[in-house]
Order: sequence, then C-alpha cells, then structure tokens
Amino acid sequence: MKFSSIIAAGVLSVSALAKSGYKYERLDKNDAVLLVVDIQEGLYQLTRDWDPTLYHHQSMAHAALGQAFDMPVILTTSADQGPNGPLMREIREMYPKAPLVQRQGQVNAWDSEEFRDAVKATNKSQVILAGITTDVCTTFLALSLRDAGYSVWANMEASGTTTPLIRDVSNDRMRDAGVQVVSLFSIVCELMRDWRNKPGAKEIYPWLGKYYPAAGYMARGHAAAITNGTIQPGEDGYTHYP
Repeated sequence: MKFSSIIAAGVLSVSALAKSGYKYERLDKNDAVLLVVDIQEGLYQLTRDWDPTLYHHQSMAHAALGQAFDMPVILTTSADQGPNGPLMREIREMYPKAPLVQRQGQVNAWDSEEFRDAVKATNKSQVILAGITTDVCTTFLALSLRDAGYSVWANMEASGTTTPLIRDVSNDRMRDAGVQVVSLFSIVCELMRDWRNKPGAKEIYPWLGKYYPAAGYMARGHAAAITNGTIQPGEDGYTHYP
C-alpha cells in the first residue's frame, strides 16, 4: 500500500510538472554576462551569514568566473566614497579594463542609467550576479532584471548579508520571481557542460584547485595516485575494477 502511494505521488508530480510547462533553461557562456554588485570593502563587514574568510573566498571565486569562461564582466559600487568603501581591490585587479559603474545614490543598480546601458551593451540575455547585501543589492537588481526580461542566476554563495534568516528569506523572494538561486559549482558545470569542451577539464581543474578546493583536491589526489601512488597493505580489497 505504501509503495503504491509513493508511485501515485510520483505520477502526480510528473503530471503537474508537465502541465506547468516548465522548460529547463541552461546557462550559455556565449549568452551570459557576469555582474559583481557592491562587493565593497566596507559592506564586506555586513556579511555575517558566512564565515568572513569563507565569504571572501566565495566572492573572489564569483568574480573569477568571468576569466574562466571569457564572459563580459560589469562591476558596480554603491556610494563608494562613504562607509560602503571601494570595490574589493582584488576584484578590480582582475578586471582593470571592465566597466566600473560607481553609483553615487541609487540603491538598486538598475536605477542607474549608466549601469543599465552597460548591461544592455553586452547584448546578452542571461545574467549571473552576486553582491552585498543579499536582501538589498542582489535581490533588488535580480528582481529588476527579471522584470526587464532577463534570465537571472544568483550565486547564493557569493552574496552576503547580516543573518542566515535574512539570506534565506531573500533567496526565497528571488526564487519566487523566477531567479535561479544556485551554487558556484552548478554555475561552473552549467557553463562548461562537458569536460571535453574548451574550457573543459584542462582549464577548469586548475581553476577549481584555486577557487573550489573540494573538487580541486579530489583531482589532485587522483593525479598523485596515478603518477606516484602505491597500494598500501590492506588496500587490496578496495580495488573495484577488473
């Protein structure tokens, strides 16, 4: 009885999905622009929902996506001559020639004509973004982009705010508006699609080693085992291949 109930629930779920008209939209590195929104040295101090060292690493990884996949990058700051502070120096050094829109008043970056023009000039329909704070700078812009007809991917690991509760509520708000709230690794894999592509394994594994060590060290461990590894006593039973 229980098994049949599970089957029935599964059938209903599939049926509901079919009726919803859902279509999986994949990121396309040739149709995407990367936005780095208000990741500033003063605002950084508001990111209390992440460990500060971890968040710094995650925000740098977000910025580095543009280099990994040769995507256009637009940088923007909010009132950077006040307590919000300047854009993180490391990000500016990554992209010394990228557009940097220094908004002096607009909280929502989309309210800046200069910023809107910069996004439109890329002629891309997909937007990957992250910023500080999640509930204001990221959410306001993501909702405005959706309203303007863009497909939006919010890198939830690279946005920061004051509490986990505010982060979760803000991510839900964006998700309800059709924003895809996703992880760094999902963005990387969706942009790459196939390890045989270019960029693919050859280019992305070193990038992961720097910005996503969970996967990077897995690759390093495998390489070490292949090139310099010796099966230790007692490990014989772990071999699973003929």
